[in-house]
Amino acid sequence: MHTWPALDLPAIPGEGHPLRLHDTPSQSLVAITGTDGTARMYVCGITPYDATHLGHAATYVTFDIIGRALRDNGIDVRYVENVTDVDEPLLERAERDGLAWQDLATAEIALFREDMTALGVLPPDELVGVVESIDLIAAAVRRLVDAGVTYEVSDDTASGADIYLDLAAASAFGEVSGWSRAEMDAVIRERGGDPDRPGKRDPLDPLLWRAARVDEPSWSPEGLTPGRPGWHIECTAIADAKLGLPIDIQGGGSDLVFPHHEMSAAQAEAVSQDFARAYVHQEMVGLDGAKMSKSKGNLVLVSRLRAEGIDPMAIRLLLLAHRYDVPWDFTRADLDAAQERLARWRAGLSVNEAPAAEGVVEAIRAAVADNLDTPRALAVVDEWAAGAVAAESGEAHAPGLVARALDALLGVRV
Repeated sequence: MHTWPALDLPAIPGEGHPLRLHDTPSQSLVAITGTDGTARMYVCGITPYDATHLGHAATYVTFDIIGRALRDNGIDVRYVENVTDVDEPLLERAERDGLAWQDLATAEIALFREDMTALGVLPPDELVGVVESIDLIAAAVRRLVDAGVTYEVSDDTASGADIYLDLAAASAFGEVSGWSRAEMDAVIRERGGDPDRPGKRDPLDPLLWRAARVDEPSWSPEGLTPGRPGWHIECTAIADAKLGLPIDIQGGGSDLVFPHHEMSAAQAEAVSQDFARAYVHQEMVGLDGAKMSKSKGNLVLVSRLRAEGIDPMAIRLLLLAHRYDVPWDFTRADLDAAQERLARWRAGLSVNEAPAAEGVVEAIRAAVADNLDTPRALAVVDEWAAGAVAAESGEAHAPGLVARALDALLGVRV
């Protein structure tokens, strides 16, 4: 699956700051240093329907900033993102709308690429779909089966038995989220689990392989009955195949902490592999006091904002004005403020001479390295831009240097 166009990052003088991010399992800031000069980052991608809402956009802009900060530190970044292009929610949406599921996925993935391009998000090295990865996912399932950590549950409607992971084989289960059993039980059903299914050893055990049902897509990989992957195994398999485990950063929205990232880790641990060194999560973006989600239908789509004529860089500034690790609600007032900020920055960058820029670049670097404190970085630029407009003299190279720093570190092209 192809990504979207790559971007060249301008060079800026000076050196980056070591990056520290909030790690979900430890609930502490951890240094991201990579391994042998390379940071391997895996970010869970979209299920392609109702793309791209602001919650999606916030996630991918956050990990874009992480990638930029690591590169500014001289660390190579190997970045893989998946696309869940076959799954129950996608099939249900396609049936509801009278579309072939493949056509719905193709159209939504194309829209996602357009939105990411408009927002200036650096593309992953590989954008990997489930459909194109059936064989490598099946190999991961077979490995678990061969290790003796799975079991089967039969269903009269299926062509064979479904395969589940026995979580008893993952002694560290629960360490990613830190959740209690009661907390897990409370949400598993609404987040893709089937806790009430007869025959399961543990209600939380994740589905690895779903045997074929009538009128559902299925594949026939070697060594497995015809069917398709469960949700969680796709990311364990793709991350291992494309990056090698353990990866340095597992990323995604905070709604993926449990069950998705917990199960991804459990599936790796069941065959004695650590999944990730750090788990970094974008908090939820809400609307009118509720989480913005496809199931609720309360979505603010990037494509609709663009169709209204909103500059994508204003949308990016809207996202960067909020900390990634704190939930927030979208308001039109915030969007208006982002557009006004963009106009002020452009005015400051249009002058012939402006106040010195080296301190601004240093302050942006320091703010981003400090657990992605992008609101602080924006405030630094606000102050400089106001000074640039008011100044009667200054340094001729300053506007260009600030513009390059905004591009390289914050992804804002003005």
